[in-house]
Amino acid sequence: MARPEEQEDMEQEALDPAAERVRRKMVRFMGINLAILFAAVMAVVLAFVYKTLNERPEEPAAAVALPGETVEESIALPEGARVVSHSLNGTRVSLHLRLPDGREELRLYDLASGKMGARFELRPR
Repeated sequence: MARPEEQEDMEQEALDPAAERVRRKMVRFMGINLAILFAAVMAVVLAFVYKTLNERPEEPAAAVALPGETVEESIALPEGARVVSHSLNGTRVSLHLRLPDGREELRLYDLASGKMGARFELRPR
């Protein structure tokens, strides 16, 4: 009596010609799909490498030109207002203020001109 493995091999060898043609087409189809998948992955990897090698450093934000002498200016705030936080970006500064009546505001100033550019009231929804 043949072992199960040998019997399985005999069954696989006994494919009719139509089934063999279908099997060959499937193997060819799988090979073509794997080649396309490999090409797509390589394209993504190459694009990533290209982007990282050709990356230019970001330009720093335009800064206020500091003259040889010290510049002293003032920003008029409402009486009793407290600065909660601030942020500087190039020639602009934003001030988060807490007003005496409890309201909060965000004010944007242009340091080059010394003028307030915008004022936003911060309130809960």
